Amino acid sequence: METPLRNNKSILITGGTGSFGKAFVKTVLTRCPDIKRLVIYSRDELKQFEMSQQFPSDQYKGIRFFIGDVRDKDRLRRAMEGIDVVVHAAALKQVPAAEYNPFECIKTNVLGAQNVIEACLDTDVQRVVALSTDKAAAPINLYGATKLCSDKLFVAANNIKGHRDVRFSVVRYGNVMGSRGSVIPFFLEKRRTGVLPITDLGMTRFNISLQEGVDMVLWSIDNAWGGEVLVPKIPSYRTVDVAKAIGPECEHSIIGVRPGEKIHEEMITASDSFNTVDMGSYYAILPSGGAYSVADYCAKTGARPVEPGFSYNSGRNAHFLSVDELRDLIQSHIDQSNAG
Repeated sequence: METPLRNNKSILITGGTGSFGKAFVKTVLTRCPDIKRLVIYSRDELKQFEMSQQFPSDQYKGIRFFIGDVRDKDRLRRAMEGIDVVVHAAALKQVPAAEYNPFECIKTNVLGAQNVIEACLDTDVQRVVALSTDKAAAPINLYGATKLCSDKLFVAANNIKGHRDVRFSVVRYGNVMGSRGSVIPFFLEKRRTGVLPITDLGMTRFNISLQEGVDMVLWSIDNAWGGEVLVPKIPSYRTVDVAKAIGPECEHSIIGVRPGEKIHEEMITASDSFNTVDMGSYYAILPSGGAYSVADYCAKTGARPVEPGFSYNSGRNAHFLSVDELRDLIQSHIDQSNAG
């Protein structure tokens, strides 16, 4: 069976000028040089211009840049004409900004998600993968709550597709190493002051590289049945160890946990365990009451159910990155950023 990422297919990515979008576009253009179309859909014309210099159309014949907002259903529908695969990466992600401007976050992350779904149903899109976040599991801030709502919308979209040959799935993962607004670039900037602010000495986070996130989305496009929330098995780190890796000579200033922030992040809750299966490299939270059962999914994919009460928490992870491992990963990220 031909997979959606073979050449002569058309892909659209919302939020395509972000960190993930750039890595996704680079990977697809490298692996599928004869792709029919690759549409970068985003609302920032300056970022689109800058990205077009990195991926010029005379070298990459299939690339297209569409200015548009996921809040605009008509523009989405127009952009999706002739598209086979949609990757939904657009979101408002800053926790403090979401707390201060809640409905703006809802407009993009919830209403925008539904606009993407309806535009896909109105066109001939075959595969849809939406990006989620660990903050969507047992959310305590508005950003996490909007992403949980978005996840539910994409899972439920499989119930209303009718005769259409389309599958909706979700990929949920933790903090992307070195992404904008994350702790690593923040510490790299602050180390020149000699003091690194730390919220809590016990704080932990999951860690995934941009490329691992991209590869997981590509795997999901080719393999998801529709309705899964896919979660990668990835290591954790202690925030204090990141500080030691970046600024070993720096002092640590404990500033306390910020509003809407957890000590440990969670990607699968104990309540999810009854519909969660272990696929080897990934976990999959399967839809309850969907078109297939956990038993059927396991029989056909080789997955196995997790134990009842299982949860996937950054503080109880079996794999933690050491200070030396973190230092090597951070240096590798810096080298790649400078080369790119």
